[in-house]
Amino acid sequence: MPDVGEGLTEAEILKWYVQPGDTVTDGQVVCEVETAKAAVELPIPFDGTVHELLFPEGTTVDVGQVIISVNVGGEAAPAAPATPAPAVVEAPVAEEPEPEGRQPVLVGYGVSAASTKRRARKTAEAVSVPSVPEQLNGHAAAAARPLAKPPVRKLAKDLGVDLATVTPTGPDGIITRDDVHRAAVPAPAPAPVAEAPAPASAPAPVVEAPAPALTGSSDARETRIPIKGVRKATAAAMVGSAFTAPHVTEFVTFDITRTMKLVEELKSDKDMAGLRVNPLLLIAKAVLVAAKRNPDINAAWDEAAQEIVLKHYVNLGIAAATPRGLIVPNIKDAHAQTLPELSKSLSELVATAREGKTTPAAMQGGTFTITNVGVFGVDTGTPILNPGESAILAVGAIKLQPWVHKGKVKPRQVTTLALSFDHRLVDGELGSKFLADVAAILENPKRLITWA
Repeated sequence: MPDVGEGLTEAEILKWYVQPGDTVTDGQVVCEVETAKAAVELPIPFDGTVHELLFPEGTTVDVGQVIISVNVGGEAAPAAPATPAPAVVEAPVAEEPEPEGRQPVLVGYGVSAASTKRRARKTAEAVSVPSVPEQLNGHAAAAARPLAKPPVRKLAKDLGVDLATVTPTGPDGIITRDDVHRAAVPAPAPAPVAEAPAPASAPAPVVEAPAPALTGSSDARETRIPIKGVRKATAAAMVGSAFTAPHVTEFVTFDITRTMKLVEELKSDKDMAGLRVNPLLLIAKAVLVAAKRNPDINAAWDEAAQEIVLKHYVNLGIAAATPRGLIVPNIKDAHAQTLPELSKSLSELVATAREGKTTPAAMQGGTFTITNVGVFGVDTGTPILNPGESAILAVGAIKLQPWVHKGKVKPRQVTTLALSFDHRLVDGELGSKFLADVAAILENPKRLITWA
């Protein structure tokens, strides 16, 4: 599993696009993985034949673990293993005779100058061990413990499953999440004895049907859903933010009728032809204008250096609800974009998020975030800051309400904005001025021109 960047340490294999025996070429996408931030397609860096897929779909794999091996000569693995010969980096494989018993090359690591002999797989019987009292420690206890990763151990603890009683099906006898789920919900009849594993030289079959994500029968009183991927990352970030930065939230309710009229006018403007125009576009522009007038709102708190970092650029984050959970990609250097450019960037951001193709880089480096809870009919909220940012703006539902306009009560389009900010670096005066500026611009959108 290669390091996809941004400090991520694990990824879940979503889908394999190849199977053992398939021919692959350098740069061909062989699988799709989901990190805590995005779904990423992984290309193969070799020409050759797939020898083995070491993890089935649905498995969470640590960065650095081998997930696929490839015979770089482009042929299938030999029927009987022989003593492996050291792979030579300098010698082109296609031009020289292939040494008998050549071992596959591991994706993400290149051809090793040392011997590529792989450790023989252990059978399920080889790794089955009797349970050991938890009081034991040291090497003896470590050797006796069933093989499982920390997340799988946590899942087993939550489900009340004793790992010592679970039959492992993972590579090298590792207990997988699917094994734990099966142990938690035993079958009504004893399962047939598994067949003996294939010889080490034969490609190991890949589990095609992933286990269901939910545990428990349809009539169960509870359902357990493993916490992973985007949900896991979001939870960690929100807990860290809520208990690190002292949050303050302020609200303003105002008449946004003129902005709604401007939205309709811009839809027929030739300069905006083919572009999506909606209230969020003008709210985003108003935030950028207000941030220019109140630059200290666009900052970060550096605890290690004990410094306030003022950002002279705005990477505008837009919270997006996707099937994978809530993500916050951001528009780089949004402060420098014209209204048509901002509209195009917003449309691309939303489309990419809905397709699940947002890259980890697109969710890093944000400086200010907008979350639009109004699309769900909600009046307002108290949003939690994204880590590393000083403020976040929640946009409420825009509703027709009675409002005093020019001395008379009239039906007007009204909405509420909520600004949460880090009180360590944004005091009440700055937060209030910024929020009031945003509201003033949207009450009279001509200020988008005069204040821009």
